[in-house]
Amino acid sequence: MNKVESIEEFYKRKFDWMPDNIKNEIGHFNVFQHEPVEPGKIRSLPYKRRDFYKIMLVIGDINMNYADKVISVKNQALFFSNPHIPYSCEHLERIKNGSYCIFNQHFFHKFGDLNQYAVFQPAGNHVFELTDAQVKQISSIYKKMFEEIKSDYVHKYDVLRNLVFELIHFAMKMQPAIQMDKHPLNASQRIATLFLELLERQFPIDENHPSISLRTASDFASQLNIHVNHLNRAMKETTDKTTSQIIAERVLQESKILLKHSKWNVSEIAYSLGFTELTHFNNFFKKHVELSPLKFRNI
Repeated sequence: MNKVESIEEFYKRKFDWMPDNIKNEIGHFNVFQHEPVEPGKIRSLPYKRRDFYKIMLVIGDINMNYADKVISVKNQALFFSNPHIPYSCEHLERIKNGSYCIFNQHFFHKFGDLNQYAVFQPAGNHVFELTDAQVKQISSIYKKMFEEIKSDYVHKYDVLRNLVFELIHFAMKMQPAIQMDKHPLNASQRIATLFLELLERQFPIDENHPSISLRTASDFASQLNIHVNHLNRAMKETTDKTTSQIIAERVLQESKILLKHSKWNVSEIAYSLGFTELTHFNNFFKKHVELSPLKFRNI
């Protein structure tokens, strides 16, 4: 997997300059207008993680690659990215208009946990198709950002944080309402939640996190300090799947991502996903995909 891009590397790649306040003690925030891609400039962003958050209004026909999914934006959309989820963007030359803001975690230090919001969670929605009316509403928020960041108002960064929250909540209100269970979680639900959080914490695989350490139901049960039979019962009760099935599905998803987006060979990918023998990984992959890992990589 490609190296995680820092916010400094973003400025060097995009603008070949560095803002003076990049190391500001209150964290970093900036907002930009999309500019047409110049001849000779890159027309796609490589698949990787960035160490900053980005909220982007795109007007144009582009493809967003997230995990093992490709999301095609035909007209206009609002896109959310964060330091935990790798992504790539194709056909940058097709972006006709739009705006985006970037900020790091430190910018929201003591102002809330951004990761509690679904738009920044692995299982959440990250791309929201917009109507023309919604584009006008989003554009007005970005307009306020541009005005505020140029102002001399002493508390302008507080205003900018509020505008970021406006974008987050605008998108989340577009999602179907989720009926919250008013009853407390039972023991099985609590175990299932802890297991899924522990499973997801092992991903994505990259140079900073080169391999998973928990591979079997017994590994997770030991980490959760419960008997493996207790874990299996809890998962079957809450998801109607076995613990091993859920682990296999997540490992398969990550294997597809690595085969399509990393430069690692198949042996390195197998090792990173906890397979001690390459043949075991090949058999596992062919069982679920009906293709060998190499054939899948080349299609």
